Amino acid sequence: MKILHTSDWHLGKRLYQKELQEDHHLFFNWLVDTIKAENTDVVLVSGDIFDLANPSSEARKLYYNALKKISATGAQIVLTGGNHDSPAMLNAPRELLQALNITVVGELPENYSELIVPLGSETKPQVAVAAIPFIRDNELRRLAPGQSYEEREKAVREGIQEIFKESLAALKAQFPNAVPIAMGHLFAHGASTSDSERDIQVGNLAGFEASAFPSDFQYIALGHIHKPQSAGAEHILYSGSPIPLSFSEKADQKRILSIVIENENSKIESIPVPRWRQLIRFSGSLEKIKSALANFKNSTQLPAFIEVEMQEKTRNPSEIIALEKLVEDFNKSETNASIVKYFISISGQQKSGTQLFKQQQIEALKPGEVFGKWVEEAKVDQRTEKLLHEAFDEILQEYYQNEEA
Repeated sequence: MKILHTSDWHLGKRLYQKELQEDHHLFFNWLVDTIKAENTDVVLVSGDIFDLANPSSEARKLYYNALKKISATGAQIVLTGGNHDSPAMLNAPRELLQALNITVVGELPENYSELIVPLGSETKPQVAVAAIPFIRDNELRRLAPGQSYEEREKAVREGIQEIFKESLAALKAQFPNAVPIAMGHLFAHGASTSDSERDIQVGNLAGFEASAFPSDFQYIALGHIHKPQSAGAEHILYSGSPIPLSFSEKADQKRILSIVIENENSKIESIPVPRWRQLIRFSGSLEKIKSALANFKNSTQLPAFIEVEMQEKTRNPSEIIALEKLVEDFNKSETNASIVKYFISISGQQKSGTQLFKQQQIEALKPGEVFGKWVEEAKVDQRTEKLLHEAFDEILQEYYQNEEA
């Protein structure tokens, strides 16, 4: 039996207000082609189908179109809910999707036998999966009656371990001759995260030791962590997100996983996902950024997204204005790229109010005096200084007018 494992689609995700629908469209087209080429029997999707609990109509349409295309290949599909997903939203069309050989497990049921999905034959499957979704905080509290942090932490970990253990027992009871595998959506201690991920529980309370997974599971398909990696063993793997969801993922080689199970043996292969959009970051002085942008050529199908960090020793308002103009002009140009975020890093030690005014009390000074001192510290040219003071006076006057009203 050949299984493909993917997770963390995050449909509806925006990167600094930029839509990623085109990225997902291209991924799904590629995924369908790969399913056909690999003669895939089953596709496992381990949580975080959507980016928001209440996804947009466009994200839902993308989801159902993807399921329709995948189902048309003849592959069976098993999806579990993640921490970003609404269980009610995922479960709503469950019975209808079942007719297309698609199983959805949006939340943890009271009866763990409902987590067990036979793969292939419904009566004598070669493989069966314990499709365990994200375990929510209220479910963990029910498992963790201890009052202290340490007691609760221990109870939560034991509770997660018990869920996997009881699911394995339910699987073996229903299908004793099937090879057992599992799905999960959680944080395994030691996993490397990215900027686009939310903690599973506050403080990673539910971080789980990979050694606590039952050893009888021949493969464990994990979701939640976007960076492709193992969770302490070669058969416990995060597929990672199929497209970069933040600039911290720009260097990741995205993938899906192929698992071939023959009797008690399994072969796992990583299939790289093509990159359709380049995420790139330029940092340095204003002149260095200007040069980098002028020489940049996009090598991917979709417009590149660029993040810019201007590094300065002191805050220079004139260079800030110049950076804003540079960004505006670049985004108007026809470069098949856009700057989606820019910011300024000040490396020099900025003086505090106490250091600037020494023995004087700031409360005793007029707003213009305080602002004037900051402008003086910035060491700008005379024209910029004049413009700054004019802008400040205008803002201050508006403030006083609002106060009087």
